[in-house]
Amino acid sequence: GNSDINTANHFAEIVFAYDVFQRSGYQVDFVSPKGGAVPLGYIYSDTLLMRYLYDEVFMNQLQSTYKPTDIDSQKYDAVFYAGGGAAMFGVPSDNTLQQIASSIYERSNGIISAVCHGTAGIANIKQSDGTYLVEGKKINGFPDLFENKKAAYFQEFPFSIEEQIKANGGIFNYSEQGWDGYIEVDGRVITGQDPTSSALVAKAVLKAIEKKLN
Repeated sequence: GNSDINTANHFAEIVFAYDVFQRSGYQVDFVSPKGGAVPLGYIYSDTLLMRYLYDEVFMNQLQSTYKPTDIDSQKYDAVFYAGGGAAMFGVPSDNTLQQIASSIYERSNGIISAVCHGTAGIANIKQSDGTYLVEGKKINGFPDLFENKKAAYFQEFPFSIEEQIKANGGIFNYSEQGWDGYIEVDGRVITGQDPTSSALVAKAVLKAIEKKLN
């Protein structure tokens, strides 16, 4: 936003999903609104996180992400939007990113997925017929229940994920308990609530890809 409040991409949400894709033999490319290095945060002591934190190839990917204009949507089976506060800025308003996702979903019969605040990235995606991608679909993301709506960070958010999904015709479902691996699978749109959902979303994406290929 226009503040001096730090924000970042959620390292754990990236790693937990990436590890699932990588171990299944899929290539993963990283793209961000401006390309290049992206801010990372939410890093804590965890064996898997530490392994990737010191993985030079992986970290170089995050230091040199693609610009949206570098991406050929025809080459991809799925899109995964990771969260963190940074996911609220630039991503939801980037028309090229939205067009990439819409193209993958419609033309390639691909899968759109997101976790936690990453769901902000899919909230405003429109399909070729002008309807919102989320319209009529069961969608999950970080709910208002767990946000501090009076806090300065939230005041900088361009919107509430939950409210935006509903405004665009989506059915926003979530776990009131939280941190319990909650995900929603509605056809080829797969979404999760928080970091505990990241790997589960990735596994559901793989299942959807395999179903598409068979």
